[in-house]
Amino acid sequence: MFETKIALVVRDDLAVWQKLNVTAFLTSGVVSQAPDIIGEAYRDGAGHVYNAMTIQPIIVLVAGQAQLKTILNRALERQIVTSAYIEEMFATGHDAANRDVFSRFTPDTANLVGLGLRAERKIVDKITKGARMHP
Repeated sequence: MFETKIALVVRDDLAVWQKLNVTAFLTSGVVSQAPDIIGEAYRDGAGHVYNAMTIQPIIVLVAGQAQLKTILNRALERQIVTSAYIEEMFATGHDAANRDVFSRFTPDTANLVGLGLRAERKIVDKITKGARMHP
């Protein structure tokens, strides 16, 4: 059992491609904060090398817009650094544009579509309370 928990919360009304896109971006943010969660490279039976992946499971939850804002506020209150993705980032084409559009919003005005976090298990459970497992 791990002392920490990784949770991604995506907005429940997104198209499948958007959920997958947001999940990938949020995961990269969590990993950038804690590179020690990356394990060893994988090798298949023929000796081919594959990318290393996280050493612990990642849960994917869904929530509505209001619940996402509540989750973000809980994380901010506890000073837990999160990965955040807003709806306007779907219309950009690169990292600099994503950061530019993101900077135009506050936690109260952001059109959140996803959050990612890693912290002590009990803290993550408290922060994400109300979100449900992705079906």
